[in-house]
Amino acid sequence: MVDMLEDLSSMVPPGPVVLSKIGVVAPYDMALDHEMGRWAEGQADLYFARSPFEPSPVDLAQAEQLARPEMVIETSRRVGAVAPDCYVYACTSASFVHGVAGERELVSAFRAAGLPHLVTASGAILAALTALKVRRVAIAAPYTSAVTQRFADFLEEGGLEVRRASMLGLAGEIWKVPYARTAELIASADCAEAEAVVAACTNLPTYHLIAPLEEYLGKPLVTANQAAMWAALDYLGLEPAGPGQRLLAVRADGSKR
Repeated sequence: MVDMLEDLSSMVPPGPVVLSKIGVVAPYDMALDHEMGRWAEGQADLYFARSPFEPSPVDLAQAEQLARPEMVIETSRRVGAVAPDCYVYACTSASFVHGVAGERELVSAFRAAGLPHLVTASGAILAALTALKVRRVAIAAPYTSAVTQRFADFLEEGGLEVRRASMLGLAGEIWKVPYARTAELIASADCAEAEAVVAACTNLPTYHLIAPLEEYLGKPLVTANQAAMWAALDYLGLEPAGPGQRLLAVRADGSKR
């Protein structure tokens, strides 16, 4: 028996590695689980729970449906058994639709329910721009004009100056937008007065675009999923993965990594 155990010990690798856990509350139409996981590679495991299916176009009415604190809290409990170290609410529009006060109320309600720290996509965007010491921004959004305007209002309420906004006018299936079209959208949004470009929507693929577009634009590009994962990992004391992405070189307090 002893000999068998010694033989096994030489064959069995160490581990398993125990990673931090991030619970992700996602809207029912979220299709980019794999993208969000890229920033956490080797650092944290992500556990997704989706909101109840309530078919609706991507508009202000949908955002208001998804902004209900009780729904976010109830959805988060579906992954509570694995004891996440923190949560991310991966819906940009739902976390900006009621302004800065609405985003803060959502976070407060989550905490009052006895749940761990909550990062919202929109709150993380504000935190990212603050850490980068940016005040003037351009917006690149896949949304309709009404939703894009509400996002601009949120950013301005958060102390930023929106100098230009470009949009795709989409009301669904945003995850299908090809990189080429997204790159054109971001480039068209940029202007000389903007210190950074912000790409909205957690359902818009951006991971592989960020570093090359930052080089092309000569300024930071902050995207919804990037900011959300950066903020969550920073809260956990972990470093996000994303070579060449400017945001990842700073911490939430503005210090350099």
